[in-house]
Formats: sequence, structure tokens, C-alpha cells
Amino acid sequence: MAFWLYKSEPFKWSWQMQKDAGAKGTEWTGVRNYLARNNMRAMQIGDKGFFYHSNEGLEIVGITEVCALSHPDSTAEGDARWDCVDIRAVRDVPSPVTLKEIKENPKLSNMALVTSMRLSVQPVTEDEWIEVCRMAGFDSPPR
Repeated sequence: MAFWLYKSEPFKWSWQMQKDAGAKGTEWTGVRNYLARNNMRAMQIGDKGFFYHSNEGLEIVGITEVCALSHPDSTAEGDARWDCVDIRAVRDVPSPVTLKEIKENPKLSNMALVTSMRLSVQPVTEDEWIEVCRMAGFDSPPR
């Protein structure tokens, strides 16, 4: 299993909207960056991810799961270069983890959220996953 982070501006697509989409989940559309697209192409069913509110909040607020493999992005208007995956909400984090807290944690100094701030779909290492989950108040990291 791999781990990921999905960034979304809450006024466009919030964690609450993701939860409201239910068990079926939703397409993670609109990504127009080749590295982020390639990250989605590498995803497998069941991979977990952090849902991060960007621009407003600047915090990890939830846990997601990949529920459909990479497929053409329905918002790409026929441009075959762009793919997406479907994700569903798994659960809220007990306590949101802010970007400030992540940047202050030396264990997370190499996390893509710190080093590649603009990338909208990012890989998360297993050690980073465990540390952020600890910071969020999980007794054991969701798997």
C-alpha cells in the first residue's frame, strides 16, 4: 500500500463535500500537472491519503482511500493526457494537523508538502504517514 496527499481549496471542494459524496467517492479531477497525474497513475485500490485544505485552513483534515484506478479525467474535455482516480472519505482526523506543525517537525522536513508545496497530489512515505497520524491523535495509523 502507498500513501498520498490530496490538496483542495475548501471553497471549491471541501472535506465535508468529500464526506457527503459517500462510499462511492468522487473523481479527483482538474489536475493539470504531469507529476501529479503520474502519481495518480501509480495509485492502487485501497491506497490511503491525507485530505489537505489548501489556501484556507492549511491543514490535514481527513483520511481518504482510492476506490477507482486511474482513468480519463471527465473534466479534461477530450484531452487524453489527463487522468484522475476516484477517492472516498474514510474518516476525519481526530485533530487537524496544520502546515505550520508539519514544518516545525524535523521528522517531516523532507515531506513533499514542505518541499514541493505547489504539487496538488503528492506521495507520502510510510514514516511520514505514521508521524502525521500520530500528530493527528490516532492511536494507530489507519491502514
